[in-house]
Amino acid sequence: MDTSEDMSLLIVDDDKPFQQRLARAMEKRGFATETADGLKDAAAKIAVNPPAFAIVDMRLEDGNGLDVIQQIHEKRPDSRAIILTGYGNIATAVTAVKLGAIDYLAKPADPDDIAAALARKPEDKASPPENPMSADRVRWEHIQRVYELCDRNVSETARRLNMHRRTLQRILAKRAPR
Repeated sequence: MDTSEDMSLLIVDDDKPFQQRLARAMEKRGFATETADGLKDAAAKIAVNPPAFAIVDMRLEDGNGLDVIQQIHEKRPDSRAIILTGYGNIATAVTAVKLGAIDYLAKPADPDDIAAALARKPEDKASPPENPMSADRVRWEHIQRVYELCDRNVSETARRLNMHRRTLQRILAKRAPR
């Protein structure tokens, strides 16, 4: 990356150990990092100094990462932001891109992949992932996400997934597939 350009990077994640590891890794790659633990902290930092780059977790304890993306894009339209999430789905990926995100990566993301996504020119396509999630893992992640959104209510989750409640209970009792 060209060091003459603004390399300010805001990392917004409520998982403090992950946030700090990622900040150190990105500093080694030439970024001037600043961290925020949540939506309010990020909003205050964006108001003072909107970053050139941002890495934002989708689910924050005090809000949604999409709100952070929107705030950054309003203050600095040329900012390049990506969303990191453990709960990926197509609807939120589309929303993130519409709000100004340039990429949407699943956790745990490799710092090299994150730096490559931030540096990629808009006209360049992302390369396919080296280790994509298996179809079983994607299904399991989706079921877990709907289960969490239904406040861990098995009957409601089963209804929304059009699945028998006992089948869902068996799936939830198993460990995550690889």
